[in-house]
Amino acid sequence: MFQSSFSSLDLPVEIERVLAKKGYVTPSPIQAQAIPVVAEGSDLLACAQTGTGKTAAFALPMLTRLAKIQTRVRRREIRSLVLTPTRELAVQVAESFQLYGANLSVRVGLAFGGVSQHPQVKAIRNGLDVLVATPGRLLDLANQGHVDFSSIQIFVLDEADRMLDMGFIPDIRKIASQLPTQRQTLFFSATLEPEVSKLAQTLLRNPAEIRIAPETKTADKIDQTLLFVSQSKKMNLLRDLLSESGRNDPKQLHLVFSRTKHGAKKLAASLKKDGFRADDIHGNKSQAARQRSLKLFREGKTSILVATDVAARGIDVKNIGSVINYDAPMEPESYVHRIGRTARAGAAGRAVLFCSEGDMKQLRGIEKVLAQKIPTDREHPLFDEKVAALYENPSRGGKSSGGGNRRSSPRSGGGPRFAGRSGPRKPWAGRRNKRAESR
Repeated sequence: MFQSSFSSLDLPVEIERVLAKKGYVTPSPIQAQAIPVVAEGSDLLACAQTGTGKTAAFALPMLTRLAKIQTRVRRREIRSLVLTPTRELAVQVAESFQLYGANLSVRVGLAFGGVSQHPQVKAIRNGLDVLVATPGRLLDLANQGHVDFSSIQIFVLDEADRMLDMGFIPDIRKIASQLPTQRQTLFFSATLEPEVSKLAQTLLRNPAEIRIAPETKTADKIDQTLLFVSQSKKMNLLRDLLSESGRNDPKQLHLVFSRTKHGAKKLAASLKKDGFRADDIHGNKSQAARQRSLKLFREGKTSILVATDVAARGIDVKNIGSVINYDAPMEPESYVHRIGRTARAGAAGRAVLFCSEGDMKQLRGIEKVLAQKIPTDREHPLFDEKVAALYENPSRGGKSSGGGNRRSSPRSGGGPRFAGRSGPRKPWAGRRNKRAESR
């Protein structure tokens, strides 16, 4: 039987005070199931969607175990290691440890690329209870002799499926080979595809298994919409959507996905030129610049963030109202991760997928992963019948993922409504945006 409150999970009083102060009362399903398992020292294989609270699911019991150690951490000692695929996620995980452990004498450090290694080396030299790192920088520091893995008691691999996508599996195997055999290993992944499962088998010993949701099922509260549009009109459509949203709810945040770093930069620049409060985040920006962009977005000073898949993986902003897939992802599974940035922590959210002439293969792959069709809006002013026909007619658009005419969105009135959540969704204007048409 799952625990219904944090107070019933035998957490230290120091942690309970922090949770109470933040208003956290009821653990999420992954937290309720994982915390007792981790606290007792068992290995764990956890499969859960993004946005389900998995960071606290391992951070809280790890801090509970660390709090029981009476001695202070020694020089160069590292007691636990958390590996994440991106810099942004590493920063957020470290911040979570610092938040939950605010009343404990716990040292938390970071190691990731894109910034000077000297502060990181100094922190590691002084000893850490928790080191949160990305694989590449950690291996680099280890090869220089700055990291001693011999004292690690707990090893966490976070977002293992993304590690696979980014080609980090060989690095993870190298790191794991240097860790003590007698350790606790926690393995978290949104999906368990064959390569991920194979890695889990090599790292875990008799693990407890927790599966919170179907591996490719998207959050139930995400309202998805498919928009057929020609490639040349995508920018016009994006402006229309964002303009409508701004009229209905000026405070709503939007995450826009571009397939390339250059595309993200270009989109953000174009939106800013049109008066939108937009910014971009991608691999070509420095770590400091990326953190600034995230901070402004989280505070609502920037309402639109244009991102690539790699950069967006670590974005955990609770009030993102919509995710707009300007470019369909090359990997279908990435769509699930993308739209998981909205509808977090029980909130509702919307996801829009633009589909142009060159996106047919990606669309079919996405719907195969979802095991469902994405409702089509045929009422939006830039709907392109020819593009839709490429997908609907197998003889024109290649193999169909299910055949038959696509259905219109079941919502009354049609259209991807971006009205405020507290009121009714307003229909599309009956005319195109004149300024967009003139460009």
